[in-house]
Amino acid sequence: MVYNLLGLLVLILWICALVDCIKSSNPNKIVWIIVIILVPLLGSILYFLLGRK
Repeated sequence: MVYNLLGLLVLILWICALVDCIKSSNPNKIVWIIVIILVPLLGSILYFLLGRK
């Protein structure tokens, strides 16, 4: 049960990061999209910490 909830939270974070990155005007948008897709949890966290302005 806990793993399912944790997995759902990671999925929501991943989707939010991907949508936010696609909508942004970040000049490194393609790089961030690749990072978010290839490393879902860490890429999403890094995007929200470092990629957003």
